[in-house]
Amino acid sequence: MVNKREVAVFGGGCFWCTEAVYKQLKGVISVEPGYAGGITENPTYQQICTSTTGHAEVIRVEFDPQVISYKKLLEVFWNTHDPTSLNRQGNDVGSQYRSIILYSSEEQRKTTLKARMQMEENGSFSKPIVSEITSLKKFYPAEDYHRDYFSNHQSQPYCKMIIRPKLQHFSKEYAKLLK
Repeated sequence: MVNKREVAVFGGGCFWCTEAVYKQLKGVISVEPGYAGGITENPTYQQICTSTTGHAEVIRVEFDPQVISYKKLLEVFWNTHDPTSLNRQGNDVGSQYRSIILYSSEEQRKTTLKARMQMEENGSFSKPIVSEITSLKKFYPAEDYHRDYFSNHQSQPYCKMIIRPKLQHFSKEYAKLLK
């Protein structure tokens, strides 16, 4: 039996954080940091940091929908960053850090819109959700030094002060979903 594979693309601020979160989930086959949602062809990290490319830092998540659903990946997305903050996540400021979901099918689009509507109706957040929801046109992989950033730089201050506490909180909240 061949496992079906699907792809989801999310931007929830710094891709170092989102990559570290999604790599822990059962059913996630791979997580790749990159850039999407903008106009510049083959952008570099330096270009992204200028906020002139239109791209956001995102992750491309390849997953097995028989193990973890797109809906569950969305739940993780909504609950591991602030989807009510425009162009900012914590100390990371700029349009490259915006909250964005780039769907790759009509089914993903409908699921995303329904999930957002349910979150708004339930009052899950005290402010309106500002996450951009758009179709994925093109994904550009980030430079190699961004891959597995947390795993390869755990003693770096950003990893110690930002990513590690986020992962500890995530691990408690989503223990049943972890590999």
